[in-house]
Amino acid sequence: MLPSQQGYDRAITIFSPDGRLYQVEYAIETVRRGAIAVGVKAKDGVVIAVEEKPRKLQISENAHKIFQIDDHIGFAAAGYIPDARSQADNARFFAQSNRIVYDEPVDVETVAKHLADQCQQYTQFGGARPFGVALIIAGVDSHGNSLYLTDPSGTYIAYDAVAIGSGSEQANDFLEKNYKADMSLDDAAALATACIYLASDQKEGTDHIKMSEIKTASRQFVKVSEEQIANYAKAAKQKFQTPNA
Repeated sequence: MLPSQQGYDRAITIFSPDGRLYQVEYAIETVRRGAIAVGVKAKDGVVIAVEEKPRKLQISENAHKIFQIDDHIGFAAAGYIPDARSQADNARFFAQSNRIVYDEPVDVETVAKHLADQCQQYTQFGGARPFGVALIIAGVDSHGNSLYLTDPSGTYIAYDAVAIGSGSEQANDFLEKNYKADMSLDDAAALATACIYLASDQKEGTDHIKMSEIKTASRQFVKVSEEQIANYAKAAKQKFQTPNA
């Protein structure tokens, strides 16, 4: 950092002379250093997957980076996961409030916008740091299958497929080359698995992969079993050629 720029990273409310908010950029860097998370939209559903490396004595049946928000919505996180847990609680309260007030399930985009608004507020008030986590929000509502990305700046963007976290640049290039709009949910899950293998140091086994999916027909958030993830891993190696695998 240049001498003329020093000090502008000490408060979230101060822009640097070149128009940057350093605290927000630091939060985004936290996301880049987190374990990879992937979301892929298929013609018959949406899948989200993350890399988790549990310790030997850790009970790892439940994913710590995938959160269910409502029956039809969930998200995967990369970055500072305690912040993701806080945002999950916020989103759950928002989703249930929507059911009470409007007597209908909340739209996926509405949840994504609400969480992005919360992130944006923490970029303009002193006394609090930005959220250090990015979210891939997946769900099925009256508008169809949806996939959104939010980041610490308060941005939210719709995607067909996206990866965040460590190795996400390479994974996103891989998604751009292999994603097809008419792919099935099984193929989407295999593609997400291939992305995690691409970004991870662990190229074999599925102990480090957690996954959930939401099918268009049922609109139900479901945890994918370890046996099914193993099947997706086999399909990934057959259908998708990953570099350095």
